[in-house]
Amino acid sequence: MPSFDLAITPLRELNQSLHDIPAGSNDLHFDVLNPRGSHAVAVGIDAPVSVDVRGNVGYYCGGMNAQATITIHGSAGPGVAENMMSGVVTIKGDASQYAGATGRGGLLVIEGNASSRCGISMKGIDIVVHGNIGHMSAFMAQSGNLVVLGDAGDALGDSLYEARLFVRGTVKSLGADCIEKDLRPEHIEILQALLDKAGVTDVKPEEFKRYGSARKLYNFNIDNADAY
Repeated sequence: MPSFDLAITPLRELNQSLHDIPAGSNDLHFDVLNPRGSHAVAVGIDAPVSVDVRGNVGYYCGGMNAQATITIHGSAGPGVAENMMSGVVTIKGDASQYAGATGRGGLLVIEGNASSRCGISMKGIDIVVHGNIGHMSAFMAQSGNLVVLGDAGDALGDSLYEARLFVRGTVKSLGADCIEKDLRPEHIEILQALLDKAGVTDVKPEEFKRYGSARKLYNFNIDNADAY
């Protein structure tokens, strides 16, 4: 198991090693020690490896991830799993702003709380937050699922497209064109699968409310001008 101590080894060397994994390699588990808030840890991976980051990270950890399973044993700064394509990124602590921004696939699990703009412009990623999320989360979210076991801040789902939002707690306010919708059997099935993947065993999908787009802002309409 390759181990990189970022107190000694340059971050560039870690990321280059993760990019250069040869086909058929047995080195499929990487351990990262002493990240000490470093930015861009384990970015741009495109291989079915697992990476354990033993501490807190700064900006953009796990960005552009494809295939890899990345576990952050601490908290993450802004933009964790930004533009993620596939794989799994798990944060054992809290996440700062715009976690999972523009994500196109894969699963992001935040076991603590997420700050503002969680899931902004998400394009297919699934995000499960065990705690609360901040304001303007899922702004312009296009597709995918955002699951929140706690509460949501102001302007949830502002200018939402077709992403599905599930919140178990309270929502401070809904953004423009976001409304509460029926929680149908197919949504309960989706929710249960996501909760299972995220390791949530003590919560039932029926406890959530679903929010989605009212579909009034897809095309400009002068009658809706105040909402733009």
